[in-house]
Amino acid sequence: MKPRLATVAVNTLLALLAIVSLGPLLWMLSVSFMQTGEAGHFPPPLVPADATLHNYRELFVRAGMGRYLLNSLLIASCVTVLSLLFNTMAGYAFAKLRFRGRDRTFRALLAALVIPAQVAMMPLFLLLKQMGLVNTYAGAIIPGMAAIFGIFLVRQYARSIPDELLEAARIDGAGEWRIFFQIVLPGLKPILVTLAIFSFLAAWNDFMWPLIILSDDAMQTLPVALASLSREHVMDYELMMAGAVVTVLPVLLLFLLLQRYYIQGLLLGSVKG
Repeated sequence: MKPRLATVAVNTLLALLAIVSLGPLLWMLSVSFMQTGEAGHFPPPLVPADATLHNYRELFVRAGMGRYLLNSLLIASCVTVLSLLFNTMAGYAFAKLRFRGRDRTFRALLAALVIPAQVAMMPLFLLLKQMGLVNTYAGAIIPGMAAIFGIFLVRQYARSIPDELLEAARIDGAGEWRIFFQIVLPGLKPILVTLAIFSFLAAWNDFMWPLIILSDDAMQTLPVALASLSREHVMDYELMMAGAVVTVLPVLLLFLLLQRYYIQGLLLGSVKG
Protein backbone atom coordinates (compact mmCIF):
# COMPACT_ATOMS: atom_id res chain seq x y z
CA MET A 1 0.00 0.00 0.00
CA LYS A 2 2.81 2.39 0.91
CA PRO A 3 4.62 2.00 -2.43
CA ARG A 4 1.32 2.75 -4.19
CA LEU A 5 0.82 5.91 -2.13
CA ALA A 6 4.37 6.97 -2.90
CA THR A 7 3.74 6.47 -6.62
CA VAL A 8 0.54 8.52 -6.46
CA ALA A 9 2.34 11.30 -4.56
CA VAL A 10 5.19 11.38 -7.07
CA ASN A 11 2.81 11.42 -10.05
CA THR A 12 0.74 14.18 -8.46
CA LEU A 13 3.85 16.26 -7.85
CA LEU A 14 5.03 15.73 -11.43
CA ALA A 15 1.60 16.71 -12.75
CA LEU A 16 1.64 19.92 -10.71
CA LEU A 17 5.14 20.76 -11.94
CA ALA A 18 4.04 20.11 -15.53
CA ILE A 19 1.07 22.45 -15.08
CA VAL A 20 3.34 25.17 -13.65
CA SER A 21 5.80 24.71 -16.52
CA LEU A 22 3.17 24.66 -19.27
CA GLY A 23 0.99 27.40 -17.74
CA PRO A 24 2.80 30.36 -19.33
CA LEU A 25 2.86 28.66 -22.74
CA LEU A 26 -0.86 27.87 -22.59
CA TRP A 27 -1.68 31.43 -21.51
CA MET A 28 0.49 32.79 -24.34
CA LEU A 29 -1.49 30.68 -26.80
CA SER A 30 -4.78 31.82 -25.28
CA VAL A 31 -3.84 35.53 -25.40
CA SER A 32 -2.86 35.23 -29.07
CA PHE A 33 -6.54 34.53 -29.89
CA MET A 34 -7.92 37.44 -27.82
CA GLN A 35 -9.31 40.70 -29.11
CA THR A 36 -6.99 43.71 -28.99
CA GLY A 37 -6.75 45.08 -25.46
CA GLU A 38 -8.49 42.12 -23.81
CA ALA A 39 -5.34 40.80 -22.14
CA GLY A 40 -4.82 44.14 -20.39
CA HIS A 41 -7.89 43.72 -18.19
CA PHE A 42 -7.52 43.04 -14.49
CA PRO A 43 -7.66 40.30 -13.51
CA PRO A 44 -6.31 39.04 -16.85
CA PRO A 45 -8.64 36.53 -18.54
CA LEU A 46 -7.45 32.95 -18.93
CA VAL A 47 -9.40 32.24 -22.12
CA PRO A 48 -10.56 34.61 -24.89
CA ALA A 49 -14.15 35.84 -24.62
CA ASP A 50 -14.45 35.87 -28.40
CA ALA A 51 -11.61 33.99 -30.10
CA THR A 52 -10.23 35.58 -33.26
CA LEU A 53 -7.44 35.05 -35.80
CA HIS A 54 -7.05 38.80 -36.28
CA ASN A 55 -3.64 38.91 -34.57
CA TYR A 56 -2.20 36.22 -36.84
CA ARG A 57 -3.54 37.98 -39.93
CA GLU A 58 -1.92 41.20 -38.72
CA LEU A 59 1.38 39.38 -38.24
CA PHE A 60 1.60 37.99 -41.73
CA VAL A 61 -0.18 40.73 -43.67
CA ARG A 62 0.95 43.96 -42.00
CA ALA A 63 4.03 42.99 -39.99
CA GLY A 64 5.52 40.75 -42.71
CA MET A 65 6.19 37.89 -40.32
CA GLY A 66 6.16 35.40 -43.20
CA ARG A 67 9.45 36.79 -44.53
CA TYR A 68 11.11 36.55 -41.12
CA LEU A 69 9.82 32.99 -40.75
CA LEU A 70 11.44 32.01 -44.07
CA ASN A 71 14.69 33.72 -43.02
CA SER A 72 14.78 31.73 -39.78
CA LEU A 73 14.01 28.49 -41.61
CA LEU A 74 16.77 29.14 -44.15
CA ILE A 75 19.44 30.05 -41.59
CA ALA A 76 18.51 27.34 -39.06
CA SER A 77 18.30 24.62 -41.74
CA CYS A 78 21.67 25.54 -43.27
CA VAL A 79 23.33 25.73 -39.85
CA THR A 80 21.88 22.32 -38.93
CA VAL A 81 23.06 20.56 -42.11
CA LEU A 82 26.54 22.11 -42.06
CA SER A 83 27.03 21.57 -38.32
CA LEU A 84 26.07 17.91 -38.69
CA LEU A 85 28.68 17.51 -41.41
CA PHE A 86 31.57 19.34 -39.74
CA ASN A 87 30.88 18.31 -36.14
CA THR A 88 30.57 14.68 -37.19
CA MET A 89 33.81 14.70 -39.17
CA ALA A 90 35.70 16.45 -36.37
CA GLY A 91 34.21 14.27 -33.63
CA TYR A 92 35.05 11.09 -35.56
CA ALA A 93 38.60 12.31 -36.20
CA PHE A 94 39.19 13.04 -32.51
CA ALA A 95 37.72 9.65 -31.55
CA LYS A 96 39.26 7.26 -34.08
CA LEU A 97 41.99 8.85 -36.19
CA ARG A 98 45.55 9.14 -34.92
CA PHE A 99 47.40 12.35 -35.67
CA ARG A 100 49.96 14.51 -33.97
CA GLY A 101 48.56 16.76 -31.26
CA ARG A 102 45.12 15.14 -31.29
CA ASP A 103 44.64 14.95 -27.54
CA ARG A 104 46.20 18.36 -26.84
CA THR A 105 43.97 19.98 -29.45
CA PHE A 106 40.87 18.34 -28.02
CA ARG A 107 41.75 19.45 -24.50
CA ALA A 108 42.21 22.99 -25.79
CA LEU A 109 38.75 22.84 -27.37
CA LEU A 110 37.23 21.68 -24.11
CA ALA A 111 38.97 24.51 -22.26
CA ALA A 112 37.43 26.97 -24.73
CA LEU A 113 33.96 25.89 -23.57
CA VAL A 114 34.33 28.09 -20.50
CA ILE A 115 34.81 31.23 -22.65
CA PRO A 116 31.48 33.09 -23.11
CA ALA A 117 30.31 33.24 -26.71
CA GLN A 118 29.85 37.02 -26.42
CA VAL A 119 33.61 37.45 -26.03
CA ALA A 120 34.20 36.12 -29.56
CA MET A 121 31.48 38.18 -31.24
CA MET A 122 33.55 41.31 -31.86
CA PRO A 123 36.59 39.57 -33.44
CA LEU A 124 34.23 37.31 -35.38
CA PHE A 125 32.32 40.33 -36.70
CA LEU A 126 35.55 42.06 -37.75
CA LEU A 127 36.75 38.90 -39.50
CA LEU A 128 33.51 38.52 -41.43
CA LYS A 129 33.61 42.22 -42.28
CA GLN A 130 37.02 41.74 -43.87
CA MET A 131 35.55 38.86 -45.87
CA GLY A 132 32.63 41.00 -47.04
CA LEU A 133 30.03 38.80 -45.34
CA VAL A 134 28.35 41.40 -43.11
CA ASN A 135 24.61 41.67 -43.81
CA THR A 136 24.55 38.37 -45.69
CA TYR A 137 22.94 35.02 -44.94
CA ALA A 138 26.39 33.42 -45.12
CA GLY A 139 27.60 35.70 -42.33
CA ALA A 140 24.71 34.53 -40.14
CA ILE A 141 25.33 30.87 -40.96
CA ILE A 142 29.13 30.47 -40.80
CA PRO A 143 29.58 30.85 -36.99
CA GLY A 144 27.15 27.97 -36.40
CA MET A 145 28.83 25.55 -38.79
CA ALA A 146 30.80 23.90 -35.98
CA ALA A 147 30.43 23.86 -32.21
CA ILE A 148 32.74 22.51 -29.52
CA PHE A 149 29.86 20.84 -27.71
CA GLY A 150 28.75 19.13 -30.93
CA ILE A 151 32.27 17.84 -31.56
CA PHE A 152 32.47 16.56 -28.00
CA LEU A 153 29.07 14.86 -28.27
CA VAL A 154 29.99 13.04 -31.49
CA ARG A 155 33.43 12.08 -30.20
CA GLN A 156 32.03 10.46 -27.08
CA TYR A 157 29.58 8.42 -29.14
CA ALA A 158 32.05 7.57 -31.95
CA ARG A 159 34.44 6.01 -29.42
CA SER A 160 32.01 3.08 -29.20
CA ILE A 161 32.63 2.12 -32.86
CA PRO A 162 34.87 -0.98 -32.82
CA ASP A 163 38.39 -0.32 -34.10
CA GLU A 164 38.38 -3.82 -35.61
CA LEU A 165 35.48 -2.84 -37.90
CA LEU A 166 37.38 0.16 -39.25
CA GLU A 167 40.61 -1.81 -39.67
CA ALA A 168 38.77 -4.54 -41.55
CA ALA A 169 37.37 -1.95 -43.95
CA ARG A 170 40.85 -0.51 -44.52
CA ILE A 171 42.26 -3.98 -45.19
CA ASP A 172 39.51 -4.51 -47.76
CA GLY A 173 40.70 -1.37 -49.55
CA ALA A 174 38.14 1.17 -48.39
CA GLY A 175 39.35 4.75 -48.20
CA GLU A 176 38.76 7.04 -45.24
CA TRP A 177 35.91 8.90 -46.94
CA ARG A 178 34.14 5.66 -47.83
CA ILE A 179 34.59 4.39 -44.27
CA PHE A 180 33.20 7.62 -42.89
CA PHE A 181 30.11 7.79 -45.09
CA GLN A 182 29.24 4.08 -45.34
CA ILE A 183 30.28 2.74 -41.92
CA VAL A 184 30.63 5.56 -39.43
CA LEU A 185 27.65 7.77 -40.30
CA PRO A 186 25.04 4.95 -40.17
CA GLY A 187 26.36 3.98 -36.74
CA LEU A 188 26.05 7.56 -35.50
CA LYS A 189 22.38 7.97 -36.42
CA PRO A 190 20.99 8.36 -32.85
CA ILE A 191 23.50 11.03 -31.88
CA LEU A 192 23.07 12.79 -35.23
CA VAL A 193 19.37 13.30 -34.51
CA THR A 194 20.22 14.67 -31.06
CA LEU A 195 22.85 16.99 -32.53
CA ALA A 196 20.44 18.13 -35.26
CA ILE A 197 17.87 19.14 -32.64
CA PHE A 198 20.49 21.03 -30.61
CA SER A 199 21.81 22.82 -33.68
CA PHE A 200 18.40 23.76 -35.06
CA LEU A 201 17.16 25.04 -31.70
CA ALA A 202 20.31 27.10 -31.15
CA ALA A 203 20.15 28.68 -34.61
CA TRP A 204 16.38 29.22 -34.49
CA ASN A 205 16.43 30.89 -31.06
CA ASP A 206 19.60 32.91 -31.62
CA PHE A 207 18.92 36.61 -31.12
CA MET A 208 22.26 38.33 -30.59
CA TRP A 209 24.26 37.23 -33.64
CA PRO A 210 21.59 37.93 -36.32
CA LEU A 211 21.01 41.31 -34.67
CA ILE A 212 24.73 42.10 -35.00
CA ILE A 213 25.49 40.70 -38.45
CA LEU A 214 22.24 41.50 -40.33
CA SER A 215 21.45 45.19 -40.76
CA ASP A 216 18.83 44.78 -43.49
CA ASP A 217 15.37 44.49 -41.93
CA ALA A 218 14.19 42.15 -44.70
CA MET A 219 16.88 39.62 -43.74
CA GLN A 220 16.17 39.50 -40.00
CA THR A 221 15.10 36.34 -38.17
CA LEU A 222 12.00 35.72 -36.06
CA PRO A 223 13.52 36.48 -32.61
CA VAL A 224 14.84 39.85 -33.81
CA ALA A 225 11.56 40.64 -35.58
CA LEU A 226 9.64 39.73 -32.43
CA ALA A 227 11.76 42.14 -30.37
CA SER A 228 11.12 44.87 -32.94
CA LEU A 229 7.42 44.09 -32.80
CA SER A 230 7.39 44.62 -29.04
CA ARG A 231 8.94 48.06 -29.51
CA GLU A 232 6.44 49.12 -32.18
CA HIS A 233 3.35 47.72 -30.43
CA VAL A 234 4.14 48.20 -26.75
CA MET A 235 0.57 47.71 -25.49
CA ASP A 236 -0.61 45.22 -28.12
CA TYR A 237 -0.02 42.13 -25.97
CA GLU A 238 -2.25 39.98 -28.18
CA LEU A 239 -0.21 40.68 -31.32
CA MET A 240 3.07 40.10 -29.50
CA MET A 241 1.82 36.80 -28.07
CA ALA A 242 0.77 35.71 -31.55
CA GLY A 243 4.31 36.45 -32.70
CA ALA A 244 5.69 34.43 -29.79
CA VAL A 245 3.47 31.49 -30.76
CA VAL A 246 4.71 31.62 -34.35
CA THR A 247 8.29 31.65 -33.04
CA VAL A 248 7.87 28.80 -30.55
CA LEU A 249 5.56 26.46 -32.46
CA PRO A 250 8.00 25.12 -35.13
CA VAL A 251 10.71 24.15 -32.64
CA LEU A 252 8.15 22.70 -30.25
CA LEU A 253 6.72 20.49 -32.99
CA LEU A 254 10.23 19.46 -34.05
CA PHE A 255 11.11 18.41 -30.52
CA LEU A 256 7.86 16.50 -30.02
CA LEU A 257 8.36 14.61 -33.30
CA LEU A 258 11.98 13.69 -32.56
CA GLN A 259 12.02 13.45 -28.78
CA ARG A 260 12.30 9.64 -28.84
CA TYR A 261 15.49 9.80 -30.93
CA TYR A 262 16.76 12.77 -28.91
CA ILE A 263 16.50 10.91 -25.59
CA GLN A 264 17.86 7.71 -27.15
CA GLY A 265 20.90 9.55 -28.48
CA LEU A 266 21.67 11.16 -25.13
CA LEU A 267 21.28 7.90 -23.22
CA LEU A 268 23.34 5.84 -25.65
CA GLY A 269 25.99 8.52 -25.79
CA SER A 270 26.30 8.61 -22.02
CA VAL A 271 26.50 4.82 -21.76
CA LYS A 272 28.86 4.22 -24.65
CA GLY A 273 31.04 7.29 -24.16
